[in-house]
Amino acid sequence: MSKKSLPVVKKNKIFPVKYAAFITSLKAKIRAAQIKGAIAVNKELIKLYWEIGKEIHEKQKQEAWGSKVLERTAKDLQKGFPGEEGFSRRNIFRMRAFYQAYAKVPQLVAQLDKLPFFSIPWGHNALILEKVKNTVQRLWYAQKSIENGLSRSMLTIWIENDLYHREGKAITNFKTTIPAIQSDLAQQTLKDPYLFDFLTLRKEHLEKELEDGLVDHIQKFLIELGQGFSFVGQQYPIKAGKKDLYLDLLFYHLKLRCYVVVELKAGEFDSRDAGQMSAYLSAVDDQLKHEDDKPTIGIILCKIKDNVFVEYVLRNFNRPIGVAGFEVKMVEHLPKELKSNLPSVKEIEAELSIKPAGKKGRKKKT
Repeated sequence: MSKKSLPVVKKNKIFPVKYAAFITSLKAKIRAAQIKGAIAVNKELIKLYWEIGKEIHEKQKQEAWGSKVLERTAKDLQKGFPGEEGFSRRNIFRMRAFYQAYAKVPQLVAQLDKLPFFSIPWGHNALILEKVKNTVQRLWYAQKSIENGLSRSMLTIWIENDLYHREGKAITNFKTTIPAIQSDLAQQTLKDPYLFDFLTLRKEHLEKELEDGLVDHIQKFLIELGQGFSFVGQQYPIKAGKKDLYLDLLFYHLKLRCYVVVELKAGEFDSRDAGQMSAYLSAVDDQLKHEDDKPTIGIILCKIKDNVFVEYVLRNFNRPIGVAGFEVKMVEHLPKELKSNLPSVKEIEAELSIKPAGKKGRKKKT
C-alpha cells in the first residue's frame, strides 16, 4: 500500500503521525480474520478482540497515547467496517481492559487457547470483566459458564449472589459416607448460605411459612439450588413401620443420580435434626431408590448453626448429610397483602390439634 492511500491525519498533539500506520494495521488484522471466515466463530472473535486490546495497550504504553486516541480508533474502525458490530467506543475500551486483565499473569498468556474465556461469548466476558475484579474468580465464572451452559442473565445472578464464595461451603460428611467420585460433585452441589432473597418472612416465622414460600417460588428456589435439581414433592409421605413420615421437600438430582431430601429448620441446628434426617434417608433408600441410583443425600437448611458443633454431630453418621444456613428478607410485621396468604392462628391451632380416632392426619411441624 502506497503512502498516498494512507488516511490523512493532521499533525497535532492528540493524533501523531504514527497513528495512521497504527489504524491501518488494525484494519489489516480485522480483514485477515474476515477472509478466514472465522470472525463469526466465537473463539476466533475473542482472539481478535484480544489482539486488538493488546495492540492498543502496547501503543498507549509506548507512545503515551491518551483516551481520545481510543475514541478515534473506534470511529475509524466503524468507518472502515460499516455494518460490523463490536467496534463501538465502549467495546474498544473493553478490548483493552480484556487484554490488561489477563496479560498481567504470564502463565495465563502462555496457554491462551486452553483458557475458558476463549470459549464463552464476548458478552459473557464483558460481564465478568465489569463485575468481577479478581483474576482467579474471573476464570472460575468463565469455566462455570461453560460447564453449565449459562445464559448471560443466569451468569449475572451467579455473580451478584457471590456464588464463588458460597459453592461447596456447606458442612457435610460426604467424604466418609459416599464414594470419592460422587462426594466431590455432591460437595460442590451444596452452598452456604443459601440466599432466598425472593422471600419476605416475619423474624419469628414458622417452618411451614418458609416451606410454603419456597414451593410458591419453586422456579427461583430451583435456580438457587443450582443445576440438576428436579422437584419431586412437598411434605412427601413415606412409611417407616407404623410411623408416617413427611419429608419437607424431596428432589432428584440428575447429575448425582440420587434423591435429595431437604429439611427446613426455622431455628438453630440441633443434633436431633441429623438423627431425623438419617431416618428419612434410610427410608428413601429402602422404598424409593432404584438399584441404579446413588445413595440418597440429605440437606438440612437452618437459620442458625454453630459450624464446629455441626461437624461433631455429623462425624459419626453413616448417611450423607449436609448442613447449611439460609438468608431471607426479615420484617417485624408482614404487609397486609402478604399476611392474607398466611394461615391464621386458629388455622394453625386446628392443624396442630389431635385428630379424631380412626382418621389419619399428617403431623405438622412448628
